[in-house]
Amino acid sequence: MSTTLLPTNADSTGLPVALAQRPGRTSVASPRKAVSALLANGVLVVIALCFLLPLGWLILASLDEQASYQTQIPEEFSLANFRAVLTPELTFLPLWNSLLLSGGTAIVTVIASVLAAYPLSRYSMRFNTSFMYAILFGTCLPITAIMVPVYSLFVRLSLLDSMPATVLFMAATALPMAIWMTKNFMDSVPVSLEEAAWVDGASAMKALRQIVVPLMRPGLGVVFIFVFIQSWGNFFVPFVLLLSPSKQPAAVSIYSFFGQYGAVAYGQLAAFSVLYSVPVILLYVLVSRGMGGSFTMSGAIKG
Repeated sequence: MSTTLLPTNADSTGLPVALAQRPGRTSVASPRKAVSALLANGVLVVIALCFLLPLGWLILASLDEQASYQTQIPEEFSLANFRAVLTPELTFLPLWNSLLLSGGTAIVTVIASVLAAYPLSRYSMRFNTSFMYAILFGTCLPITAIMVPVYSLFVRLSLLDSMPATVLFMAATALPMAIWMTKNFMDSVPVSLEEAAWVDGASAMKALRQIVVPLMRPGLGVVFIFVFIQSWGNFFVPFVLLLSPSKQPAAVSIYSFFGQYGAVAYGQLAAFSVLYSVPVILLYVLVSRGMGGSFTMSGAIKG
C-alpha cells in the first residue's frame, strides 16, 4: 500500500495553496475592473457625443432649406444652401485669402523654427535652458493683450491692411510653440550623421539642409499642420489688421451670415462651415501620406 505525500503548502486537491487561492482573488478583482472599464467607456461616450452632436447639426442643417438652431432631420434633403454660398464673394475669395494667410504663416514659421531650433539642439550653451523657458512663457501670452500696441505699430509703419505684414505677425505669434516642437524633433536626429557630412566637406547649413531636414520631415509636417490649423481658425488678428473686405479670410467673412436683429441664415452658415472645413481635412490627409506614418532613424543609422 503506497501513500502519496502532499506538500506542506498544498490543500486536499493536491494544488498549492497559492494556486488554490488565485482564482478567488481574480474573481474579486474582476467586478471592480469591469465597473472601472464601464465608467471609462461611459465618459468616452459622453465626450464623443459632445463632438458628434454639433457635427450632426452641421451636416443636417447644410442639407435643409428650413434649417434652424435645432438639430432635426430635414423633410427634404437639398443642396440649395451650397448653391447659395458657392459664389466668389461669399466663399471662393475668403477661402483663397485664408489659404494665403495660413499657408504663408505656416511656411514662414517652419523655416524660422528650423533655423532657431538648430543651435538649441546641436550646441550646448549656458542660456539654452533659460531661452527655452522664455519660449515656453511666450506661448502663454494671450494675443488680445498685445493687439493694441501691435495695431498702433502697424498704423505708424503704414502696414495696416497689408497681407504680408499680417502673415509675418501671425508667424511671430506661432513661432514659440513651433520652436519648442521643432527642437524636440531635431533632437531625435543623430549628430553622427552630420559629423559624417562634415568630414566629407559639407558645411553646417548644407548638412542641415541635406541631412537633418529630410530626416525630420514627419516632425516638420506636424509643425506645419499645427500652425496652419491655428492660423486657419484665427479670427481676431485678421479682423483687426485687415480692413478691406476683399482681403479678409473665411474666419472673418463667416460672420456675414449673421444678420441684424438676431436673424441668422442657419442653412447657409452650415453649408459654408462644411466648405470651410474641407481644406484642413485635405491638408491633413495629404501631409500624413506624404510624410509617412512614422518617425524613425533606423534606416539612416544603418546606411
